[in-house]
Formats: sequence, C-alpha cells, structure tokens
Amino acid sequence: MSPPATPRPPRALISVYDKARIVDLAQGLVELGWELVASGGTTTLLSGQGISVTEVVEITHAPEMLNGRVKTLHPVIHGGILADRSDPTQMKDLLDREIRPIDLVVSNFYPFSTDPGIDSIDIGGPAMVRAAAKNHAFVGVLVDPADYSEILAELRADDLLSERTRRRLARKAFAHNAAYEAAIVQWFDGDESSDLNVDPLKPSIHLALERVQDLRYGENPHQIAARYRTVGVSGCWDTAVTHGGKAMSYLNLFDTEAAWRLVYALGASNGLQADEPTAVVVKHGNPCGVAVRANVAEAWLAAHECDPVSAFGGIVAVNRTVTMAMARPLADVFTEVLVAPGYEPDALAHLKGKANLRILEAQAPTWPELDLRGIDGGLLVQTTDRVVADTSQWEVVTKREPTGEEWSDLIFAWLVAARVSSNTIVLAKDRQAVGIGAGQQNRRDAGQVAADKAAGRADGGACASDAFFPFRDGLDVVAAAGATAVVQPGGSLRDHEVITAADEQNMAMVFTGERHFRH
Repeated sequence: MSPPATPRPPRALISVYDKARIVDLAQGLVELGWELVASGGTTTLLSGQGISVTEVVEITHAPEMLNGRVKTLHPVIHGGILADRSDPTQMKDLLDREIRPIDLVVSNFYPFSTDPGIDSIDIGGPAMVRAAAKNHAFVGVLVDPADYSEILAELRADDLLSERTRRRLARKAFAHNAAYEAAIVQWFDGDESSDLNVDPLKPSIHLALERVQDLRYGENPHQIAARYRTVGVSGCWDTAVTHGGKAMSYLNLFDTEAAWRLVYALGASNGLQADEPTAVVVKHGNPCGVAVRANVAEAWLAAHECDPVSAFGGIVAVNRTVTMAMARPLADVFTEVLVAPGYEPDALAHLKGKANLRILEAQAPTWPELDLRGIDGGLLVQTTDRVVADTSQWEVVTKREPTGEEWSDLIFAWLVAARVSSNTIVLAKDRQAVGIGAGQQNRRDAGQVAADKAAGRADGGACASDAFFPFRDGLDVVAAAGATAVVQPGGSLRDHEVITAADEQNMAMVFTGERHFRH
C-alpha cells in the first residue's frame, strides 16, 4: 500500500513591473507556507531581500528570448494556471508533464500609458492575468498593489481565498486588461502617420472608466450616481480640494462643470480677450449671470445682478482667488457650490460658516476631444464644440460698423451664448450679461425672455444669437430691449430681411459663419 501523498504547498507566480509593496506580499506568502515562482527582475528583487523564490526559467527550462519578449509563455506556466482542478483528465495532463498547479498570479504590466510604444506592449503579463482570471474558480489573481494587504489578511485568517474574493479579483483583472488594451488602441488612433488620424471619429471607441467618487444622488434623490474617470487620466475633479459643505450630487457636479468651463472660456483661451477677473453663475446647466470686471468681487456682484432670482441656489465660479470683499456678500446669498482657483485665508474662514455651501478649489479644466451622449443601444458621438471668437473671420453685414465698446460686448456675448442651451439669446452691456434667454423652442421667445430679464439694462449693449434669426421678429424684440449691435451666425434664407431690419434701426450686425447650438 502506497503512503498517502504529501499535501503540496500552494504556489504563487509573481511577475510585476510595478514592484510597490511586492516584498511585503512575498514575505507574507512565504510565512504562510507558500512557494514562490517569479520572473527574472522580480526574482532578483525578492532574493535580494532574503526571500526564498524560484526563477521561472528553473521550472520551464526555457531561458528568456527575443530580448525578453518571451519569458512566461510556456505550457509549464499556463498549464499550471489554467488546469481545472475538478477535472481528472486535466490534472492527469499536469501529472504526466510534471507540471505543478499555480494558485495565485500576481502581475502588472509595462507602463504603456506613460511610456507608449511597441516595446511597452506587454504580452506575457496580460496572458497570465487573463488565464488566471478565466480559471478564477481555482486561482486568485492580483493586478493592484492596493489589494495585497487585504488578500494577505484573508489568507492568514482562512488559509485560502473565498470564491467571492476570487471572482472579485477576476473581474478586476479583466478590467485591468481591458483598460490596457484601450490605451494601446488610443495610441494607434493618435499616430499622426496613420490614415486613422485623418478622421477624429475612429472606427471604434474603447472606453475604460473607473468609479472614483460616489455622489449623494442623481438628478433626483431616488437615483444613484457616481463620477467615473478615464483610466490613466486625471482631470480637475481629481485634484480639486473640498474646503467645506455637503457631498456633491450629480447636478452639483454637472452644473459646476458648466460654470467652471465657461469662466475659463472667457479668459485668454478665446484668443482675443486678456485673462481678466470673471464670474459665472449657473443654474440647471445654464448661466444666469456672467461678468468681467476689475476684480473678482465686482465680477461676482455684476454676474449676480443679471438674474438674482435664478441665482438663488446656483453655482458660482470665478477665475481668481476669492477675497473677503467677495466672500462677505456671497455668504448672504444661498449658493450650492463655489469653485475658484484659491481662497484668501480670511475669506475661506468666513465662507466655512455656511454649513451647506460646498467650497471647492480646483485647477483649470481641460477640454475633451469628443462629446458623448447615451441613446438606445449606444452613443451619439461628436467632436467637442470649441468656441473661439476669431473676429478676423467675422463679417459686418450692416451699413454701420460696431463701435469699440460694441465689439467688446459682442465678443463677450458670443462666448457666453455658445455655452447656453438653444435657442439662445444673450444681451450684454459693458461685458456683463444683463439678460439670458435659454432653451426656448423659438428665437423670438428666447429674445423676449432675455429682454424681460434685462429690464432696460441692455440699452446701447450687444445681443448674441447662437443660430441665425429665421425671421426679423426676433431681431425686433432685442432692438426694442435696447441692443444696438448683434452677432449671429447668418445663413438664413431671410438674412436680407433681418439685415434690412437692423439697418432700419441703425444697428450694427456681424455674421460669424459658425453656429453654436447646445442641447
């Protein structure tokens, strides 16, 4: 009678580029009785720390080749990972070939996102991770150093990983592989020598997003919501500092993004105006107040004056450090979010007295290449609408040219109108929005809403329309409100009627040749 077989020690395969925390993990596994197998570089590190480890080549008897391109691509490795322990035939295959099962794979890849190129495309790592994730019924897989301590704790407590843990790790591993492949596809898409680079809309889009922030709720309290970030990419929200207030909701974040982008769109990025103190007030995704002034306190007061009723419970964004002169009056107005590049200490202390005010400090936003919206079965995709007030491409179509003051207001109103929901009319005077008509089904009504809100403050100011006036009635409304200069794309079959109407009222009108609908 043969003696009973000696239970084999569990075996871990370690092959990592990012070696953070790997020594602690390896030491912990050895203390638990695990046997370690590792690739060359990882073996050198671990053995240098006095940790018992077997190099991969010692069990494959196949030295690395092709300058390291082939290391772990071997039946001894993948057979040990992929074997179904419940299948006697597969286990006999291992026995016949003297292959030991592998119970845990620890791997991460060459850093393609930070060092893209052909030689940074990892082959062996993704193959091992995919194999282990497929066979998660028997094999654990670790791709994130942040998980090492938790996994060690579970092994110390229970001697093995639970089915739930292995499944969770497998999902994370497949997501890790997917994000890696997506980064490679994006690299190919960005190759300037490729025919694919001609069309900004590629044959396919591969999104890899990770949940990084849970939000209080969605558009309504019964909806759950979170912010996701593109894997490997950091935006202004990732570095933003919250100085006070409640957690952000979906709409808080959505509206703050709109305000933050607009306040910077009115700066030097438009290519014409100098970067000056600017304030924006947003409500339900649309600005209800915008102004440029000599200092940030005056800018906010002027922006608030545009529509104080709508500003109640709104979002405020400024492109300058918040001063006490701004903080004191703002604290008296119910505001959901204030976002700025910085705060004077006394101003921040004063604002923190408002328990419900979310006080954010953020870096300037960036602009994505593509705009995506969900529809049934997929996405609508378009290039991002970049707005630059390039007056060299604009055409004065009326008898009268705009004055210098009118030109300044026309540029300002045009940049604001491009960030307001269509149909849009913006009335501005002295680079202050005095009336904004947003999201109307016809242009005349948009003009009337703007005129009603302006309440006489548009006299001698400018009007911006995000699309052409299809009839003269819309122009007549803004003329009656006091606007003396108009900027619009042009392109209507009745342009001549609208131009004639402007000439009759001694208005200056400029065509941009470019529409900025926003839905």
